[in-house]
This record gives sequence, C-alpha cells and structure tokens, in this order.
Amino acid sequence: MRSMIWILWPAFFAAAIVEFAFFAVADPQQLYWMGEPVKFSTSATYSLGFLFFWMICTGSSVLTYLLLPPRIRAALEVKPAMPEIEESALH
Repeated sequence: MRSMIWILWPAFFAAAIVEFAFFAVADPQQLYWMGEPVKFSTSATYSLGFLFFWMICTGSSVLTYLLLPPRIRAALEVKPAMPEIEESALH
C-alpha cells in the first residue's frame, strides 16, 4: 500500500501541473480526437484530460519505482515509528 502512495501521489501533482499548462494554451472546445471534434462539455474535457495525464504520469512513476535499487524500495515500504513525546514537553 505504501508503494502505491509513493507512485500515485507524485503522479497526481505532476498531472495537475501538466493539465494547467496544457489547458492554458488549448481550448477544450477546439480539441480534436482522431480527426473528429471533441463533443464533451468543457468540464468533462478537463476531467478526462486530467485522468489521461494522471495515467501517463503514473506510468512514469511506476517505471521510476521499478528502477530503484531493491534496498531503496525496501526502505520506502517501512513505516517510520512515531517519536515518543516526553511529559515535560507537554507543559
């Protein structure tokens, strides 16, 4: 489960940045898909675009994770222990 967080969370942020950049220069109502104009609403186009970019960024994150050395991957799987709070620090 922790490996999924290490993969999906950075991909989410990367997809958001790519979507902002893409739709800053492209109008959703003027996009074409396989030679035909896109007939979705603007919000549906934004949503589908985000999911597409997230899928691409997830693929990149998966490849990065798989190329990590095994000892690094094992270290990412370990949940760090919570530090103990001393009683004197609470007052």
